[in-house]
Amino acid sequence: MPRVHTGQFGELDYEEESTFLFPRGLPGFEHCRRFVLLNAPSLEPLVHMQSLEIPDLCFLALPVQTIDNTYETETTPEDQQALGGPAMTLDLALLSVASEGHLTANLLAPVVINLANRIAVQAVRSDLKYSHQQPVQLEDGVEETAC
Repeated sequence: MPRVHTGQFGELDYEEESTFLFPRGLPGFEHCRRFVLLNAPSLEPLVHMQSLEIPDLCFLALPVQTIDNTYETETTPEDQQALGGPAMTLDLALLSVASEGHLTANLLAPVVINLANRIAVQAVRSDLKYSHQQPVQLEDGVEETAC
């Protein structure tokens, strides 16, 4: 079983089937291409998106549908080509802590993962239908966690 050193969690074993690849990298992190999703049942539906290349690079994310159940993912033809065509996807909003300490989600540019081939893109929308700082309220019993 592969093992990765992380800044947040120390040494972790992971399943190769849990990894995914950004062929173009992430905007701002173009050199980071391989990630693994880490989850803990006590934190669901929160997931950690851990870089396999940089131990201290980890993003906190939520499925977009848990933030807005009417969310409509938009991908460009380039995104579709990178993803390998239409497929069942997992769409994640990356989370951050706003300056006033509130948790926000980036619904303007979700991470879209093709579940069949584990290829991912950050699908930047061409419209302004959603915000890159959508306020998020965690359910009671789910403590905030950071990467």
